[in-house]
Amino acid sequence: MRYQWDENPDLNITPLVDIMLVLMAILMVTAPTIIYEENITLPQGSRTKTFEKVKSLEIRMDKKGIIYFQKEKYEKLAFPDRFLLKTQSLDKKIPVYIRADERLPYKDVMFLLKTVKEAGFSKVSLVTNG
Repeated sequence: MRYQWDENPDLNITPLVDIMLVLMAILMVTAPTIIYEENITLPQGSRTKTFEKVKSLEIRMDKKGIIYFQKEKYEKLAFPDRFLLKTQSLDKKIPVYIRADERLPYKDVMFLLKTVKEAGFSKVSLVTNG
């Protein structure tokens, strides 16, 4: 008995490709969740010094234009002179935070920012809710 062999055998690689695609998808899903941990030795710090809280100033302005600074209220036009007098002895490098009501006109907030900058403070930030 003689066997008939096919002269051009076709190789079916479809199952191999399917398996490789499934493995690649699994790798792509699990790779971002792998956490690498490296052991490091941190330098020893000094335990004699304590952390000092950074002093800062806060200025608030409500929707009516009333300015609050150091538990006192100021009218908009009187604030620049009073602010200069109260901050003459302070270090001009401390941060100043300005909290202004969102309903205020832009020019009022810029007036407050300009007043603080003209007093010599360089670290001035506008605080937002979020």
